[in-house]
Amino acid sequence: MGESRSAPTVGQIVLGLRLRDLRERAGKSFEEAARVLSVTTSTVRRMEKAEVGLRPLYVKALLESYGIGAEEVDAFLALVEKANRPGWWHRFRSVLPDWFSLYVSLESEADLIRSYEPHCVPGLLQTEDYARALLRTGFPRADEEELDRRVALRMGRQRLLAKPDAPRLWAVLDEQVLRRPVGGAGVMRAQIDRLVEICARPEISLQIMPFSAGPHPGMFGPFQLFRFSYPELPDIVYTESLTGAVYIDERPEVTTYLEALDRMVTQALPVQDTERKLLELRDAF
Repeated sequence: MGESRSAPTVGQIVLGLRLRDLRERAGKSFEEAARVLSVTTSTVRRMEKAEVGLRPLYVKALLESYGIGAEEVDAFLALVEKANRPGWWHRFRSVLPDWFSLYVSLESEADLIRSYEPHCVPGLLQTEDYARALLRTGFPRADEEELDRRVALRMGRQRLLAKPDAPRLWAVLDEQVLRRPVGGAGVMRAQIDRLVEICARPEISLQIMPFSAGPHPGMFGPFQLFRFSYPELPDIVYTESLTGAVYIDERPEVTTYLEALDRMVTQALPVQDTERKLLELRDAF
């Protein structure tokens, strides 16, 4: 997404989409908008896609050319200023690749997060010891200082769940997540205890996909789906590999993931059975 700048924040993406809508409502073409700024049409397109930064002077000129009143322009520019501020995670940029920076922004702004995890406990629900054991394996050449920063970033993300307006979280965990030993028996028992505590929170739903369920639609790998309160922003699906990530927002593709999740929750153990299954699995360590 963009040139050599950092990945955009959700706020920048939303404002870019609003700029597009305002241009279209004003009946202006890309060429007309570009003439206002004395730039190429490509620059206007990239502003609307949040592929370049939103410069307040450019935004002001565009809004005025679209016939937007002074009070609304000031309000929009205040949102631009807020969106352009670095997120809290910016201080971890030495251990945070751009392709994951956008993920943290999406996670921070979502109203609903749905996920399927076949390999490990979701980052938002990990204990510090569990996270450290995973990250040590994932980054074998990292020294202790770097490892500490990676753990701190993951723990920082979890503050999201303590907010008054915390997102609704609905996760399906494959049974093997809870059988694979990470960091030793004590670490696993503490991690499962954390999940048992989480089961009592009304805004979080955990389901376990037991081995006995057989094949299911998510067997290709982990993914997350984000839903937002912003009317301009569609649902976004995130998948990743060892070296990058894919963000999907095209409706037909997102619908495929949604349908897979809906089928999976009917195959997984009901939410009310999660605590019982967790305690059963804890006894294995």
